[in-house]
Amino acid sequence: MPDYKVNEDQLLEWIDSLSNWGRWGDDDELGTLNNLSPELTKHALSLVEDGTTVSCAAPLVFNEASVDVPRPPVHFMVGAGEAYRPGDGPGRQVAMDYFGLIFHGHTVTHLDSHAHFMWDGHMYNGRPSSAVKIREGATQGDISVTHKGIVTRGVLVDAARGRGVDFIERGDGVSVADIEKAEKDGGFKVGKGDVLLMRTGQFGERERSGPVDVNVAGSSGPLPELLPFFKERDIAVMGTDTGNDVAPTQSEIFTNPVHQVFIPAMGGWILDNAWLDDLADECARRGRWEFLINILPLRLKNVTGSPVNPVAVF
Repeated sequence: MPDYKVNEDQLLEWIDSLSNWGRWGDDDELGTLNNLSPELTKHALSLVEDGTTVSCAAPLVFNEASVDVPRPPVHFMVGAGEAYRPGDGPGRQVAMDYFGLIFHGHTVTHLDSHAHFMWDGHMYNGRPSSAVKIREGATQGDISVTHKGIVTRGVLVDAARGRGVDFIERGDGVSVADIEKAEKDGGFKVGKGDVLLMRTGQFGERERSGPVDVNVAGSSGPLPELLPFFKERDIAVMGTDTGNDVAPTQSEIFTNPVHQVFIPAMGGWILDNAWLDDLADECARRGRWEFLINILPLRLKNVTGSPVNPVAVF
């Protein structure tokens, strides 16, 4: 494996030692969302100063395949307005669309549910991986348990800016040292119930330089060394402007180490492919790295996640 300071034996040990199975009851489905509370939401609301909003979602691009999007989102019209002329009628003039997408991947901003990753035949809290079925979908651990939304404090660790670079190179990632530096420089501390966002700059670099094959070129993301930090600070959600695993890992067992530990063992929730460049600019302009954030997944049944438009409010 790369120099993560973490090897496979350590990751295997963390699956047990960092586990949240049973922590909030044997029937718990929320995992780290149990760290949210009305009190924390109310505190996050107090961070709003002037109502400025910033989207943390990348635009959805339809019908355009690329090396990192082999099966792109699909869109077509089932009704259009081309036939309507002034004075011709009919009275009811409408347009309608169809769109479909595979949101897991490296370009669509989405939240993973607990049904997305398993370990040793189990999902979070001991649910069997067989509960995710080809025909019925995720009969357990689906995204619908987030239907109340995630409204809490967000904090941004701009690791790229902290290192004085445009983006963190593929194969490298956000470290504990990056977060500690951001806390010191920014005057905040990652805490219970937070949505922890970490900017590598990789998504912005993709927009400038074009897509690459992640399986060949690799990816930035959160380093596995952050896993104990996530539990120690009791965060609710973590996310970056990447697919949230540093690649390559050079490990046959842990191809996606952060996903493989944080989701099935810790009951964590991961925001993939967040667009963080606009948020980083707003935070830097204000000199403030904490804000109210709203993540509102679609109320989908038997689905392993949801596209989302996270909105930060200042």
